[in-house]
Amino acid sequence: MQWVKLVGLGVGAAALLGLGIILGHFAIPKVADTSGPQDLDREILETVMAQLDAGRIRENLLELSKEPHLATTPRDEDLVQLLLQRWKDPVSGLDTARTVEYEVLLSLPSSEQPNLALPSVGNWEEEVTGEQEGPDVVQPYAAYAPPGTPQGLLVYANHGTEDDFKYLQDQGINLQGTIALTRYGVAGRGAKAVNGARHGVVGVLVYTDPGDINDGHSLPNETFPYSWGLPPSGVERGSYTGYFGDPVTPYLPARPSSFRLDWNSTSGFLPIPAQPIGFQHAEDLLCNLKGPQAPASWQGALSCVYHLGPGFTGGKFPEDSQVKVSVHNRLVLRNSSNVLGFIRGAVEPDRYVVYGNHRDSWVHGAVDPSSGTAVLLEVSRVLGTLLKRGTWRPRRSIVLASWGAEEFGLIGSTEFTEEFFSKLQERTVAYINVDISVFANATLRGQGTPPVQNVIFSAAKEISSPGPSGLSIYDNWIRYNNRSSPVYGLIPSMGTLGAGSDYAPFIHFLGISSMDLAYTYDQSKTSARIYPTYHTAFDTFKYVEKFLDPDFSSHQAVARMAGSVLLRLSDSLFLPLKVSDYSETLRSFLQAAQQDLGALLVQHGISLGPLETAVENFEAAATDLGQRISDLQQDSPDSLKVRMVNDQLMLLERAFLNPRAFPEERYYSHVLWAPRTSSVTTFPGLANACSKASTTDLGSAEWAEVHRQLSIVVAALEGAAATLRPVDDL
Repeated sequence: MQWVKLVGLGVGAAALLGLGIILGHFAIPKVADTSGPQDLDREILETVMAQLDAGRIRENLLELSKEPHLATTPRDEDLVQLLLQRWKDPVSGLDTARTVEYEVLLSLPSSEQPNLALPSVGNWEEEVTGEQEGPDVVQPYAAYAPPGTPQGLLVYANHGTEDDFKYLQDQGINLQGTIALTRYGVAGRGAKAVNGARHGVVGVLVYTDPGDINDGHSLPNETFPYSWGLPPSGVERGSYTGYFGDPVTPYLPARPSSFRLDWNSTSGFLPIPAQPIGFQHAEDLLCNLKGPQAPASWQGALSCVYHLGPGFTGGKFPEDSQVKVSVHNRLVLRNSSNVLGFIRGAVEPDRYVVYGNHRDSWVHGAVDPSSGTAVLLEVSRVLGTLLKRGTWRPRRSIVLASWGAEEFGLIGSTEFTEEFFSKLQERTVAYINVDISVFANATLRGQGTPPVQNVIFSAAKEISSPGPSGLSIYDNWIRYNNRSSPVYGLIPSMGTLGAGSDYAPFIHFLGISSMDLAYTYDQSKTSARIYPTYHTAFDTFKYVEKFLDPDFSSHQAVARMAGSVLLRLSDSLFLPLKVSDYSETLRSFLQAAQQDLGALLVQHGISLGPLETAVENFEAAATDLGQRISDLQQDSPDSLKVRMVNDQLMLLERAFLNPRAFPEERYYSHVLWAPRTSSVTTFPGLANACSKASTTDLGSAEWAEVHRQLSIVVAALEGAAATLRPVDDL
């Protein structure tokens, strides 16, 4: 019976071997299969969505916002180390992480001489939650406002626009040597002082009117900590420089060896001192002004009828009292760090999807920017865990970024794009920005260039919105903010990208398709121009937890949106960028030009015919590329053909760049999204040139610039169409 024993032993060994193989299959981490044409893995996508945890985001925010972390301070450096630790974690970290340091010019208030506006106006924020005082709470100030102590009669200049100052002059008010009191909104911070200086104003005060931010509520018991409203002493800090990036190393990375402009003569700094104040202090001044009554559109929600000045009524202040603005800001060179984390792509490691958020804040910055950093850390934890387990590696490389010194003018992200200009422009698929992740908890707010609309909508349709509605984020978004598209019907309304956050250098300077994601408030229920405690010492964890997102479900929703978009862009075989969505924008720009500018252009011998042809050519090329991609998707596409069309999708945005189109605008070279000063919603260079030509007496030179701007747009559109045509078709 020996043979029976031998057979039994053989069967047993085979069974043990089989069991070992089975156990090994499940015990050994699954490695992503990169032998075939790797595409978006729906199972991985669902896993990521399920693992993004609201509680962990809350913990992140509590840690990030527990202390003030102004750029380059010791606490800012602590957060640099926190990010490095998370991204190098052996269980949930990334492939690599490092810092890139720049020596940048910052503007800081003097610790010995506080900035003041006299009479009566102190420069402090009252203690309401135990977090508004302390050595690390930077006093309210206007960064990059020059030092000085101007004094003069006070005038009220509304929002400080050029038209506002012209109105004052039209009323017979002599602005020479005056101090202007202005309110936040409409014009940019620095523009208020620049506009005032043109008319002889020697100093500017800026306050937040409760009518613009608090829906009229101004009493202490109506504001934080009793509601989300800005307390009367709240002061919005901010950068008042005219450009983004390090002010003295334009187009160069701010390395110690880089050439620097003279601090004292560089452009972009304010010509006169400026200082922000709280509305309780503005009320002291504004409600005692004499002079003509301000027009109805200039009235706010303080406890009086607003007058224009100059000078006071003689009640609280003597009639001839002058206001003195004392600003003691100083310029300093400081080292600021970007933190970069990398996940190497398995198939196309030389194609990058960049996801960034800035780290620095004016004070505690629970909303701005720590709500975004808390989300970034949670997304990186979930992806890093899958990476370390060996269950996932993206098709394309992912770059995660924590930008430094954003509050001073998008400095960290701009220096990064300057230093790695060629590599980023050649290889970057898209940029995802999540600065403030949650303004409030009503609906998604998506902003971006037209090609990213498709990937944002696709993600939003598959993620449930917070709350009991049962709707997807997409359907909930339509409820709050929608538009009628001639192509798609009723869809969510996407916003465009200006220069409000770190997407600016990516879209305007590099021509990279970009987006910004956040949850925000119901605009039908408030007229607030932004969340009320913006850039104040009241932007704290308690504020977020009590009034903006108590259960952190909106933070979780933004994390899911960012994670889903990131995976779709990094893992999809064909990039989910839909270039034909640009056709709708171009067609609307063309129609606005025809309706609002066409007759005027004809009078000066300028035809829109070439522009009409260029738009039609782009539409045809975009449609044709979409069809070619659709045909390839029906087959087993050759990897080189996939790469070719993906490069066309990636490079389209670059075709709209012309670095000589706007020589007066630093970094702005995208001919579709440059700043537009005209009210005509069309191509910005054309609109601005027409506006200037029609309001000046310079004649032919101004209309020649109109013709030049039209030609720039036509050339860009024809170049974009050529980018989309088959690569062997010139």
